[in-house]
Amino acid sequence: MHLLFLLSLSIWGIVAHHHPDICTAKPKDIPVNPICIYRNPAKKEQETVGAEQEKLPGSTNPRVWELSKANSRFAMDFYKHVADSKSDTDNIFMSPLSISQAFSMTKLGACENTLKEIMQVFHFDTISEKASDQIHFFFAKLNCRLYRKVNESSELVSANRLFGEKSLTFNETYQNISEIVYGAKLWPLNFKEKAEEARNTINAWVANKTENHITNVIPEGAITDLTTLVLVNTIYFKGQWKSMFSDENTKLENFHKSDGQTCATATMYQESKFRYASVSNDQVQVLELPYKGDAVTMVLVLPRMNVALSQVEQHLTTDELHAWLELITETTISVYVPRFRIEDSFSLKEKLQQMGLVDIFNPETARLPGIVSGGRTDLYVSDAYHKASLEVNEEGSEASASTAIVITGRSFPIDRVVFRANHPFLVFIREVAINSIIFMGRVSDPCSK
Repeated sequence: MHLLFLLSLSIWGIVAHHHPDICTAKPKDIPVNPICIYRNPAKKEQETVGAEQEKLPGSTNPRVWELSKANSRFAMDFYKHVADSKSDTDNIFMSPLSISQAFSMTKLGACENTLKEIMQVFHFDTISEKASDQIHFFFAKLNCRLYRKVNESSELVSANRLFGEKSLTFNETYQNISEIVYGAKLWPLNFKEKAEEARNTINAWVANKTENHITNVIPEGAITDLTTLVLVNTIYFKGQWKSMFSDENTKLENFHKSDGQTCATATMYQESKFRYASVSNDQVQVLELPYKGDAVTMVLVLPRMNVALSQVEQHLTTDELHAWLELITETTISVYVPRFRIEDSFSLKEKLQQMGLVDIFNPETARLPGIVSGGRTDLYVSDAYHKASLEVNEEGSEASASTAIVITGRSFPIDRVVFRANHPFLVFIREVAINSIIFMGRVSDPCSK
């Protein structure tokens, strides 16, 4: 029985660029129709109710807007499953966009109930009926929108790769769409006879693309002689703050963890104008820190000191986050944010199964006939892995600025608005125009290494 092994990761590292033609193409120019199509029976009726009521952001393709919202819905759903599986004192960081895109690549070859579950779990079935047949094309358009944000002070780029068993002939349409839409070329490897060597090759490719930030991402035993395909998706962001923190203002301060313990951590400080809201009903403060260029921002959601972050997480939805962001206005504010680096890695399988993605992981029920030539139905996903890391410092980039620091207090005018992130908070990195969540997580312990 052959295995389909899926790897998804997101990183702060150097990665490749997308196919240049897809960004200017129209659907008729590049047919990206998958082998099977799923239609949501309730979608037609939903589309006729208030179809044009929602105002689109400027120069945004309506279908790209729908796909971005679908990705955000999945992000919130999946985050809650990750949070439930971890202690309140654990940091969390991930790229839901990376996970969605990796499984969209898998959707290319899916049929029957396997396809239906992918469409439902990732909320692809909320996209207009006609567009749902062209999800891959509009993923490409979303990628073009996101990854054109590269400039001298920030980078947002992505790379994909297929590693396939060299003795197999892969479906030509699957290969073509993977390469044109996702830039994922096929690299033949000898899984049957040299599984460990193949694992090392893939790990080396990932390490090379991430300048050794992520190593040994595929664990021993994950690839066997039954593995047929490994899909790798990487997303990388590196940006400089529009308003940098001065390292002279960074001092040790106590961070109050959810278990009642405290730790001393280097805390950055600046007083400036930022977009901010204090949402009394939800008992949170919301702060937006823009990166240079303003296209991508970091959003911090900080509960009131006496409110547990888990309480905020339980009720978090895309609509609630959107409502908070609608409230933020430019305010002169004193900002205290810990300098931190967090890394997270986990298997996706159990969490996605809990969300309803079941058949694809079962060799008896998985239907992925569109991947290998001949329409084989013995392929399934053995597991899926995700790894992500985030570093926040005075510049907003990877470079660290460590100096001798001492514990000290700070004084500020009594009427000054203060955002003091000295207890667990949520973090989002998003593309502003369409509110596309690229990364998200929580900082529960900035002192951990």
